[in-house]
Amino acid sequence: MYPGIPFPDIDPVAFQFGWIIVRWYSLAYIGGLFLAWVLARHMSRKAHSTFTVLKIDDFLIWATIGIIAGGRLGEVLFYNPSYYWEFPLEIVKIWQGGMSFHGGLLGVVTVTILFARKKEIDLFDMADILACVAPIGLFLGRLANFVNAELYGRATTAVPWAVVFPDAGPQPRHPSQIYEALLEGVLLFAILNAVWWLGEKYRRRKGFTAGLFFIYYGVFRFAVEFVREPETLIDLMVVRAPMGQLLCVPMVLFGWWLIVHTSPRHQMKKI
Repeated sequence: MYPGIPFPDIDPVAFQFGWIIVRWYSLAYIGGLFLAWVLARHMSRKAHSTFTVLKIDDFLIWATIGIIAGGRLGEVLFYNPSYYWEFPLEIVKIWQGGMSFHGGLLGVVTVTILFARKKEIDLFDMADILACVAPIGLFLGRLANFVNAELYGRATTAVPWAVVFPDAGPQPRHPSQIYEALLEGVLLFAILNAVWWLGEKYRRRKGFTAGLFFIYYGVFRFAVEFVREPETLIDLMVVRAPMGQLLCVPMVLFGWWLIVHTSPRHQMKKI
């Protein structure tokens, strides 16, 4: 049994100028979007993509809207609909109550489809590049969750790196935010970019890398949910499962569909 590590004294506010308050959580979004934009531009040049540098520049504002609007609506609809039904004005307070990754993903998927149609871009070509850069934001976002001492894990004394989070009782808990940062951020980034940069035959299969994103993220998140304190539990026939875990199932299935859809055999059948 391990006593747990005291939560580090980290101020969620990065800096403040008078009434202007900038939090690490906000910087994570800004930094994630900026670094993703830089890498996407580089990838576009490398692959001579239909998702050109100029179109990537235009898409940045679309992506920002999709992430924020989708993330907030996902939090409202997936995790606490009864509360927001009673207090609808709380929905716009995105600095309170958090954001949902699955909602943000649906928001980005929606604006990606609309943008690709408007700009006449190969949708799967665009999706592959976005999949490769998305883990940057996931990594920074999970680190920000840790700084905010939110979305922590279940109580445990079985591991020496368990953390005693403020406002979560005296029990040490799994730092599930760090687990997700490493899996959904670092490892997912390494896998997708290795496939895209080193596997030319897979890069030519438009949509393949995007399919891998959906599968690996779904698997990683599903696994971490076993040690993460659930926000919402859903009653199934024989068990209660976390909402975050259930939302990963359609992600994996959709990713598998993309992999099959982009296979050479499937393309030959279409011809």
